[in-house]
Amino acid sequence: MKRLNRQVTVFGSAIFCVVVFSLYLMLDHLQLDNTKSPNNGGDRLQNGQLSILQGKIDRLERLLAENNEIITNIRDSVINLKESVKDGVPGGGNMSQGPYPELLALPPLVLPIDSQDCQFAAREFSEPADGVQLLDVYDLLTFDNPDGGVWKQGFDITYQENEWDSEPLQVFVVPHSHNDPGWLKTFDDYYRDQTQHILNNMVVKLHEDSRRKMIWSEISYFSKWWDNIDGQKRDAVKSLVERGQLEITTGGWVMPDEANSHYFALIDQLLEGHQWLERNLGVKPETGWAVDPFGYSPTNAYLLKQAGLANMLIQRVHYSVKKHFASQKTLEFFWRQNWDPASSTDILCHMMPFYSYDVPHTCGPDPKICCQFDFKRLPGGRVSCPWRVPPQPITDGNVQQRVQMLLDQYRKKSKLFRTKVVMVPLGDDFRYTEALEWDQQFQNYQKLFDYMNSHPELHVKAQFGTITDYFNALRKSATDPGHTVPSLPVVSGDFFTYADRDDHYWSGYFTSRPFYKRLDRVLESHLRAAEIIYSLTLANIRRSGKRNDFPAMENYRLLTEARRNLGLFQHHDAITGTGKELVVIDYGIRSVVVYNPTEQDRTSVVTVYVNTPHVRVVTDHGRPVPAQVSAVWSEPTTASTELSFIAQVPALGLGVYLLGEAASGRAETAEYVFFRQSGELSVNVKHFTVNIHQDASTPLSIHNPHLQVWSSPITGLMERLKLKEDGSEHQIKVEFAWYGTTSNRDKSGAYLFLPDGEAKMYSPARPPVIRVTKGSVFSEITTTFDHVTHTLRLYHVQGVEGQAVEICNSVDIRGEFNREITMRLTSDVDSKDRFFTDLNGFQIQSRKTMAKLPLQANFYPMTSMAYLQDPGTRLTLLTAQSLGSASLKSGQLEVIMDRRLNQDDNRGMGQGVLDNKVTASSFRLLLEKRKLSTLSYPSLLSHVSSLYLNHPLIPMAVSTEAESRSLSPLSPLASSLPCDVHLVNLRTIQSKEGGGPSDEAALILHRKGFDCALSNRNTGLLCATTQGKIRMEKLFSELKFQSITPASLTLMHTPEKGSNQEEISLKPMEISTYRVQLT
Repeated sequence: MKRLNRQVTVFGSAIFCVVVFSLYLMLDHLQLDNTKSPNNGGDRLQNGQLSILQGKIDRLERLLAENNEIITNIRDSVINLKESVKDGVPGGGNMSQGPYPELLALPPLVLPIDSQDCQFAAREFSEPADGVQLLDVYDLLTFDNPDGGVWKQGFDITYQENEWDSEPLQVFVVPHSHNDPGWLKTFDDYYRDQTQHILNNMVVKLHEDSRRKMIWSEISYFSKWWDNIDGQKRDAVKSLVERGQLEITTGGWVMPDEANSHYFALIDQLLEGHQWLERNLGVKPETGWAVDPFGYSPTNAYLLKQAGLANMLIQRVHYSVKKHFASQKTLEFFWRQNWDPASSTDILCHMMPFYSYDVPHTCGPDPKICCQFDFKRLPGGRVSCPWRVPPQPITDGNVQQRVQMLLDQYRKKSKLFRTKVVMVPLGDDFRYTEALEWDQQFQNYQKLFDYMNSHPELHVKAQFGTITDYFNALRKSATDPGHTVPSLPVVSGDFFTYADRDDHYWSGYFTSRPFYKRLDRVLESHLRAAEIIYSLTLANIRRSGKRNDFPAMENYRLLTEARRNLGLFQHHDAITGTGKELVVIDYGIRSVVVYNPTEQDRTSVVTVYVNTPHVRVVTDHGRPVPAQVSAVWSEPTTASTELSFIAQVPALGLGVYLLGEAASGRAETAEYVFFRQSGELSVNVKHFTVNIHQDASTPLSIHNPHLQVWSSPITGLMERLKLKEDGSEHQIKVEFAWYGTTSNRDKSGAYLFLPDGEAKMYSPARPPVIRVTKGSVFSEITTTFDHVTHTLRLYHVQGVEGQAVEICNSVDIRGEFNREITMRLTSDVDSKDRFFTDLNGFQIQSRKTMAKLPLQANFYPMTSMAYLQDPGTRLTLLTAQSLGSASLKSGQLEVIMDRRLNQDDNRGMGQGVLDNKVTASSFRLLLEKRKLSTLSYPSLLSHVSSLYLNHPLIPMAVSTEAESRSLSPLSPLASSLPCDVHLVNLRTIQSKEGGGPSDEAALILHRKGFDCALSNRNTGLLCATTQGKIRMEKLFSELKFQSITPASLTLMHTPEKGSNQEEISLKPMEISTYRVQLT
């Protein structure tokens, strides 16, 4: 037992420290990559860049020194394991299972799926009578843009004076200040210059008058401010919250992007914010507030609902959709998930009707008039009204006329809704910085309200309110007598792709800065791995009573910081990957500890660098492991050496492999064949068999037990794919193409995609170098073009890893001018005008390519997968990074790989996209046979393939000492989880006292919806489905649950009768959180 706990401690520390450093190092870059700034901010941005960059370099140097010290400590700890394991039980590293099996069990030929588990994807349910499906709305709309008068994108609004005689108009003016965590300045600079002053003034100015209200969203800023104020000011804040003057909306660490963010990261930043609020303010947010993300996903709506929120607000929706919803009075609706046949996922949503969330576009349809009621723009200030009619201070002499003008706007706005309750935001980005603005806005508006409320003939009651004040009044007004639920329409679907005017579709940002989009996903995987192994380590340490053997407090502090940095990454101005990091094995006999961060027992390929090709790999018991030595090509024809071996690692467990130089029994060496159409080709590489062919008549081919790929001998790009299971062949042609930007005044930029027509096929200036690799672990075809190095790889593995074609593109367009490069797959799948993309890695959304829309409007975000299908076949592209995707023709799927744009697109950033990096993007291509089914969900194989792609095995070189042979593998779980259940996280909760870990963790599980209409043969999976039931006492091999209590997603709410559960049951698609104690 002692030996076991020492190992868990060391392995936990090793993974954790390396992970946290990578988070530190890489997240720090993001504050330099701004995707939004005021129109006049370009000069200031450039002037401040050098000083910001110098600060970052200084900090990175300090972090690098710290990391070297950490790695040294880890190495010393492991070398000294010899002494600590002498007292251990022989073979005790496997918990209660006895000796760790040499090999995982053989998987079944056909995956055992309970027949009831197939009913979810096969069922049919009818839309509610008042239901709105957004796909149907898109079919209905003409997407024209006629001039609507003062409301340019809308229509003329009229009303009768007597409409409010029987029920007065209720007006809630909601003061807000949107604080982007990183924009033109860094997060810290914004806090210093603006945010802290907003919050300091808030305390003073709200206390001056109990009728004043304010809402706040970004906990990243609020927590930093809280740490810097004294107890008296904290008490004042708490009293404002208790009196209902200050409302915390959403309560996430940031206001996240909803197109590119993965649901793991969305949950993580929401949980971090809500846990902070629980510890410091005792607040449970009720309403979501999302005025600035560029389009909206139902995934986020579901997560807010699961967290216990009742209401939400959105703003940046396509102007044609807004106009349609306004004309139908469906701007207030219950947002329901596509897969929900009842109403369990409904959340009440308000869609703001006009162009923006600033004051000119929120009081009513006429911005020229509304701007006159933004009192920060009074004459003499730094901001004025573009319509050249300034606000006037409210006096006894003008109050009647100004009230009539403002009330006219309020009434017109209310005509777009079904009740006589209207909500009017009052704010903008970084508003209320100075005490003067607080006085200007609150004093002038109070005079207007006092006049309105003291004149009954106006039939209006106006007041400051929080957003929840408004929703409470709305619910009361919209609920018919004898009913408990408001009679409002139900809407399903998503709000992509956003356009704010004309043909200006915001589909560019789905791909902009792909390097950081890939980085984001790597960091999520590393953070999740660190969270889980930290929680397991802590539980084992507590169980053994050896609390002093593990630096729990220090590591938890680092973990908290990593969570918060990743949270900042999800902000809608930040999330924008990294190349594969390989462990280096450079001398002697080394132990490689391999961590499996997934909940499935797993057979996967692990790759490490080696400095010799004469190497063999064995298990900790000395059993030889299939391995392949390959060349690492720094140039198309020069190389160093890497080792790839097939690792078998239990779910959430650790495998130990020994690598050493050997004269015999060593890894097989890959063989290479080079092709080039013309010109001499010289290959400079030792240790490998290399042939150079000039014959370009025969298609190139590689194969494994499941698949065979044929590629063009001229380009090296895929042309056909064969499924060996049934012998069927399919045309799947890979090509690259360029998009330019329009010659019009408005051009593509960081946000907008405004192409100059259809893509033009990529035609390299010189013939590519094609390299075919054949080996025992993997084979691949690599083509090196001027701008792209493209690799097709097949793994010689039975099961998940062998079922898909791995595609990697290393893209470099740094020398280009206003061009975007796309990868296009053209297949014989008869998909017509339909295709499917995922939303946030959580659910699938059906898409329809529409000829009535411009090309750029038919691009959608692809977070983890996109697929085409016909009655017999499905072609899925799984992705390891978020990118923009489209299916512009039947059988076609394309993905924008990178964008280089030389100008701003007039959305505030003030610069083009010119900071491109060489970016490696990874994909897996899955071809599956299918039967007809009603609804569309991924197959189980697709789900698990995506999981493996995004959460690869993590190898760590541990020791140079022969004593490291005494390390043993670790199997924390008794067996794999059910095939359709994903362990989203096992996250240790912070103690209520101090900043260290508590004895509790949040166990977050997701049951995935899957389609049984696809083949479930030869998946290689060692799991089954269980109707969503999990026996908790049998989950871990040795750890036990001391307590397990169901909770809301972010632990804010606990059911009154929450109790220990021997078995938990999840519905399809459900994400559930449990507050657990492990011992």
